[in-house]
Amino acid sequence: MTTLEGMSRAELDKKEAGDFALGKGPLRPRDAATLILLDRSGREPRVLMGKRASRHAFMPGKFVFPGGRTDPTDSRVPVAASLHPDVERRLMGLGRKATPARARAIALSAIRETYEEAGLLIGDKTEFATAKDGWQAFSEHSVAPNLSKLRFVARAITPPGRVRRFDTRFLTAWRDDVAVALPEGPTLELEELSWLTFAEARKADLPSITMTILADLEKRLQDDPELSPEQPTPFYRMLHNRFQRQLI
Repeated sequence: MTTLEGMSRAELDKKEAGDFALGKGPLRPRDAATLILLDRSGREPRVLMGKRASRHAFMPGKFVFPGGRTDPTDSRVPVAASLHPDVERRLMGLGRKATPARARAIALSAIRETYEEAGLLIGDKTEFATAKDGWQAFSEHSVAPNLSKLRFVARAITPPGRVRRFDTRFLTAWRDDVAVALPEGPTLELEELSWLTFAEARKADLPSITMTILADLEKRLQDDPELSPEQPTPFYRMLHNRFQRQLI
């Protein structure tokens, strides 16, 4: 059992009081995407993390992976290669909004947010053009986003009672998939960007859900170093007043 699994709403509120601004928030969580970049060049894998500014209501001052809210129109951005079918199916999730376009938007949002927050363009060096906002750097540097190597490793829905709620899909890519590395991202939303081993990351000031997913990912890498796309994915959410983990 993880540190969060099985907690009641009251227990989770107390544990996460420093991670989120508590209060009456939206009833329906918004789609969001996070990209966990993995560097396997050394003896131990490392992950890219940065510190959120203290002014944010959502996870202020915490170390997190690059990510943010999904823009549905990202689904219209051309790509060098599409999602693996198993990844697409799991990203589609459950319910009436389960469509390939939604899965594509989530994946592309993760790539766009990684550029905006970390200055890293993930994809293939080839001709690329789009007028879509947020993708100009990909056109300027001739990088077409490549979705085929993304892996879906976790999903988590922010519990009720927070001023921000997100239905976040956590994806991974390898550092080798970065086609162009710029000095910094244009939004400056993440500070102190660092490549950390899992042991180093555990010592950082992490949100509870980030710590939980980091532990899941470390275990999966030990059992499945290539992160096979057909493997089940943990899904965290509040059900029947308990924070539950199920595999999807």
